[in-house]
Amino acid sequence: MSGELTESVVKGIIRKVGLECAAQGQSLSETLVAFMVRAVVLDPRNGFNMDQILTEKDVQDLTQLCVTRLLDTTNPSLSTIKMQVYFDMNYANRAELLREQQRILKGKLAPVVRDITDRCPHVQEEIEKVYQNIVSYALLSSGLGSPTDIEAVREVTAALQSVFPQTEMTAFISLSKKDKEQQLKDLAMLVTGIRLYNKECRKGGRSIDDLPAILNEAIPSATQTVDEGLNTCHMLAYKYTALLESMQEDPHRYMQLSSFKIKEALFNVRQYEAFLCILLSDAITSAQEVETLSVQFTATMMQLKNTVQDKISIDAEEVFPLFLELSKLWTSFQDEMLLLSFLTNMTSNLQQFLEIQSQLFPEEVLTSLLEGITVKSDEERIRETMGTRVNVSDFKNQEWLFPETTDNFDQLLIQYHSFCAHAIGVKGLTLPGNPAIGILKHKAKYYVFSSKEAAYTFAQDPDKFIQLNVEKAKEYAELIQLLELHHQFEYLFPHAQARIADKCLMKPTAKCDSGTQTDTHILPPTIVRSYEWNEWELRRKAIKLANLRRKLTHAMQTDLSHMKRDNFTQVYLPKDAGTQTKRDNSSNVPRPQIFLKGLRGRSSPTTHMVKVDLTRAVDET
Repeated sequence: MSGELTESVVKGIIRKVGLECAAQGQSLSETLVAFMVRAVVLDPRNGFNMDQILTEKDVQDLTQLCVTRLLDTTNPSLSTIKMQVYFDMNYANRAELLREQQRILKGKLAPVVRDITDRCPHVQEEIEKVYQNIVSYALLSSGLGSPTDIEAVREVTAALQSVFPQTEMTAFISLSKKDKEQQLKDLAMLVTGIRLYNKECRKGGRSIDDLPAILNEAIPSATQTVDEGLNTCHMLAYKYTALLESMQEDPHRYMQLSSFKIKEALFNVRQYEAFLCILLSDAITSAQEVETLSVQFTATMMQLKNTVQDKISIDAEEVFPLFLELSKLWTSFQDEMLLLSFLTNMTSNLQQFLEIQSQLFPEEVLTSLLEGITVKSDEERIRETMGTRVNVSDFKNQEWLFPETTDNFDQLLIQYHSFCAHAIGVKGLTLPGNPAIGILKHKAKYYVFSSKEAAYTFAQDPDKFIQLNVEKAKEYAELIQLLELHHQFEYLFPHAQARIADKCLMKPTAKCDSGTQTDTHILPPTIVRSYEWNEWELRRKAIKLANLRRKLTHAMQTDLSHMKRDNFTQVYLPKDAGTQTKRDNSSNVPRPQIFLKGLRGRSSPTTHMVKVDLTRAVDET
């Protein structure tokens, strides 16, 4: 089921199913219908081929199946899916809820803020009107009273005049818009802190509720309500698990109970239990936060009393920070009230999805079905297996983790919501896993088991049993969220189809294409000409400066120069002169002239040589 054509067909089916359900008196959300359409396609028992384009007959069959399942109010599976859709569409954690509340409050105050910051009055009447708007802003932003309550308005006006008299309006008007908004926030917090202090001193504050006392009473009550709901679903889960185990052990009992939708009922209470655990965790966090805030609020109020006492004049630098701190703490109390109200409403609204349990299995019917069957709680099942654990030496290629050998053992992200990874696909049961047996690490994921035998069986071929769990989730679509298998079915549940009002059944990672463009040189140039990036140049300058420190400039004055007169001197220019050396002379020696005669010889055997020296004497040359 991929491609634009198939997706367009699915959209048409979703609209058609929604219209048919509405025609029969059931107005359902588009998110619920979309999930059901894909759940029906996903179930292999319905015979739809996800790799082929849907034919016209397939579309008709799919539409009819979806309408039938959505109108079957006796099926716990439908209640579970409705519960999952409701929780995903409405639940928000602390940070998201407070951020949304701040956005709403900012939107409500925006007209008042604009009316104050955009005006530049010059007439006294207009200045007084802006001052009254500041009073309204301080009252509305604090949430301590209504603008129609005259007594509350008088308290706010008196507190504002004590820190910001009307004579300072001229300076306020001259501020920029941003500075005005910041000063408005500071003034509102100061006024709130002063009113809280006056209430503590019994000098006003009748319209201010005692939030710490209300929270200390309401949070235990809300926690008790959630605990009661958890106890109810725990008992039902234990009973349903016992019935399903007896059906697998006794074929006769299987034939007797096969008509009951016990497995769907078990998944329903397990999902209800998971959501209540989330709400209970938020309630416990809120209780701890209120306890901390109460201690801080009492200490700050005591410090403020000791600072103020009965003094006529007090330094603003001493008391203003304390007033601001009181205001911040009170705002935190208001946030906790909002969170508590949200948790209470969520707990109350979730109960409607558990009502089908009493319709399908009244107390007397469930009691008769459990005759002769031993019902075990999750704690009892874990205690029975505490003495057993996996022998690591039996597995050469598997990695097992144990509490005493693993850091942050309790913080490991266990698959399948910490249910036994073997029992889900094989038995269709959500049995609690016991980490003490050993946690199997397979492909960077962690799995727990309800018994040593289940651990050994699963470890022999983990991929096989993981696929069995996926196939089980295809048959029971509610297991996708209960067992946190969203990543296994992302191809079938596109985020765009399941999103309504920025909420979706499976929350994706937000991605978008974006581009930005900025002006060139939007600010005046700030080039520092003396900047040097070269470390050696900086060293050279440093050495130069160090040398200059040892240099001294000397000046002196003489008797002749004390009048600072100009002096001149005159010299004779050098004259042109020349000298001459002695004359050059030379001497020469006579050239030797010697002649030899008779070297060629004659006819006689003896050679007679005659030497004639014709060289002239030295004195003759």
